Formats: sequence, C-alpha cells, structure tokens
Amino acid sequence: MSIPSCLAVTDLPRRYAPYAVTVLLLAYVVAFVDRQILNLLVEPIRRDTGLDDIEISLLQGLSFAIFVAIGGLPIGRLVDTRRRTALLATGIAAWSLCTGAFGLAGSFAGMLLARIGVAVGEATMTPSAYSLIGDYVSDRRLGLATALYGLGPFAGSGLALLLGAGVLRLLPADGVMLPWLGAIHSWQMVFLLLVPVGFAVAIWVASLSEPTRRHAAPHAPDRAAIAHYYACHGTTVAGVNAATGFTAMATYALLAWAPALLARRYGLSTAEAGTRLGLILATACCAGVLLAGLVGDTLRRRGFASGRLLVLGGALLPAIPFAVSAPIAPTVDLFLWRATPLFFLLAAAIGSGPATLQEITPNRMRGVQHAIAVLLASLIGLGIGPTAVAWMTQRVLGDAARLGEALAILLPIMLTVALLATLVTMRGYARTLAAITR
Repeated sequence: MSIPSCLAVTDLPRRYAPYAVTVLLLAYVVAFVDRQILNLLVEPIRRDTGLDDIEISLLQGLSFAIFVAIGGLPIGRLVDTRRRTALLATGIAAWSLCTGAFGLAGSFAGMLLARIGVAVGEATMTPSAYSLIGDYVSDRRLGLATALYGLGPFAGSGLALLLGAGVLRLLPADGVMLPWLGAIHSWQMVFLLLVPVGFAVAIWVASLSEPTRRHAAPHAPDRAAIAHYYACHGTTVAGVNAATGFTAMATYALLAWAPALLARRYGLSTAEAGTRLGLILATACCAGVLLAGLVGDTLRRRGFASGRLLVLGGALLPAIPFAVSAPIAPTVDLFLWRATPLFFLLAAAIGSGPATLQEITPNRMRGVQHAIAVLLASLIGLGIGPTAVAWMTQRVLGDAARLGEALAILLPIMLTVALLATLVTMRGYARTLAAITR
C-alpha cells in the first residue's frame, strides 16, 4: 500500500514516515489475522473438539480481552519511557509463537492459555504504534495516518477469512501428517503456518528507526500529572472511550459470528463463508476507515473542533437499521448486500476513534491513554460482544440455529448506546481540545 509522502516529519528523511507507517500497518494486519482466524474456524473446531458456543466465545473474546487489557497498562507506561520499536517487535514474536501453540493445544485449557499468550503479546501493538505514528507523522495529517493504520483490523480480519479459506481448500479434508507431530487437523495447520509470518514481521519492525518524541516534556508525566489530566478531562475521555467501546462490541460480535451464521443459517461451507465475507471486510471496511480519516481531517481544517467525533456519530446513526435487518435476511445474497454497508459504517466509526482520542492527549501520555482505550475497548467490545451473542443464542433463545436473531437483537442495542455516548460527549470534547492545544 502506498502512503502519501506528506505524512513525513522533519526529524527523519522525508520518505521515512510513509515507510514506517506501512510497516506498522503490516504488523497490525498480522495481529488481526492471528486474532481473527479463529472466527473462520469455529465450526471445524466445534466438530473436532466438542466445544460449545460459550466456550468458543470465551476463546474469541473475554479471556483474550482480559489479558490484552491487563497487559496493556504496564506496557503503555513502557511505551512512554522505552524504545517503542524493540518493545513492539518482542510482542509480535511472542504472540506469533502462542498462535502456533493454540493450533497444537488439545484441550480447552490449553487453547485458553495459548490465547492468553497471544493477548499479552498483542497488548504491545496499539500503544506502541499510535505513539510512534504521533512522532513519525505531522499533526496536519494525523487523521489520515491513523486511518491508514486503522485499516489493520479490517484488512487483517478480511485476510484471515480469505487466506484461511484458501489454505483450507489446499489442505486435505482429513488432515495432514507432520514430522514429530503426526496427524493434525487442517484447521490446526492454519495456525501453525502463521508462526513464521509473524517472526518475519517482528524482525522488520525491530529494524525501524525510533523517532524523536515531538511536543513532549523531557520526562513522562508522574502519577500526579496523569491524575490531574483525568480530573480535568476524564469525562470527555470516558465519553470517547464509551462510544468506541460499544461500537467495538457490536463490531467484534458481528466479526466473531458472521462466518458461523453463514454456515448455520444459509448452509455455506467454511471455505465459502470465508471467501465471501473476507472480500467484504477487505473492501468495504477498509474504505470506511479511510473515508473516516479523510473526512475527520477535513472537518478539523475547516474549524469543527468536534469534527472527528462527528464522523463517529454520523456513521453510527445509519448503521443501526442495517444491524437489525442484515442478520435475519432470508437469503445469503440479501444478507451480504445488507452486511456490506453495515461493515462500512462500523469501520468508519471505529476508524475515527483513535485520532479523536489522540488529539486530546498530551504526547507523553499517549502510551498510557491508548493502553486505557485498548483496555476499555477490549473488555467492553471483545470481552462482552462475542459472549453476549453466544449467551443469547444458547441460554435465551435455546437454539444454535437462531444465531441471526441473537445478532439482530443485540447489535442495535450496542450501537444505540455508542451513539448516545457520542452525542453526550460532543460539547465537552470541544472544550477539552481547546484546553489541550492552548
């Protein structure tokens, strides 16, 4: 992907910033391939391990979210005080190794421990990357840069489905034989193939130059300074985090269960579901993220202090009716036609969040701030979203085949809460931005 050279900053060669953002984007894509590949493989994993929907959802969401959130707080502090490129490279190598361990795990407990390892490794990703981007890229193009980086979750999720489907088609249906390991299922092989890819990206990230911290105090703020910031601006920060957190809840819920929905409601195979959904994620979602960044930058240049937050709310409002109608569409084609604008709007809302938060955060607090944002988005979004759907399907509706109804009930509720949080925060956001930029 080519990134405009106008993103470059003066303390590095002019073309280095686009290159660095591209590498960080690639790392983020790999993170989400490793994280989301499980969603494609729900049905074969259930078949071969006997896990139920709630156990699967715990591997997809809550267990992962708790540890990526817990790991993010101390890591966020390290981001503000240590070499960020080395910290991130270490995290990538760690989560890649644990992805392979998940594929080899023979029990729910083993899978859970491996997912915890992936989560702790991925906790380095967002705080490190956003802090680095803030120093690689000029303030004028921050929205575009963060939007480009924000393609990672959706490009990674799309590639997880597309590549996973492609690999499953190439592998024998009855599994493969490996030296020392013996016979393994084809879905296990998918996880093992991701390990060398992650190691290669870790080496690439480690080679990046560490940029000078711009607009920063000589030392990271102490606890008193951090407490003062949140005492003055905590309500605004909480509002932004609530808006993005509940949007993430709906997004993760849909991402987690859409492949299974295509299999259960419409009878598609795992490979076919991955191909059709992967194309949507790789196109509609990436377009939504990019458009959100460009529109947010334009509104800010034209004097709209809450412009980035306005983009978030503007995407949520039309997403709600699609969230109601898509999961209960009578045919697979109609589901995909409705899911495409839904994914586009969810991506636009999510894509506006990081720049919205970053522009009201002092430079030396960005690691901590984004770690807190990851904590909340992970616990609210990834932690609750997939499990809430599984609980609704299994315990309330009492039928795994009614997955579409569960999504149609829960997604609009989540998005409505996110929209209300956006509207409540609008005025306070402008005041906080004025105070931070004085």
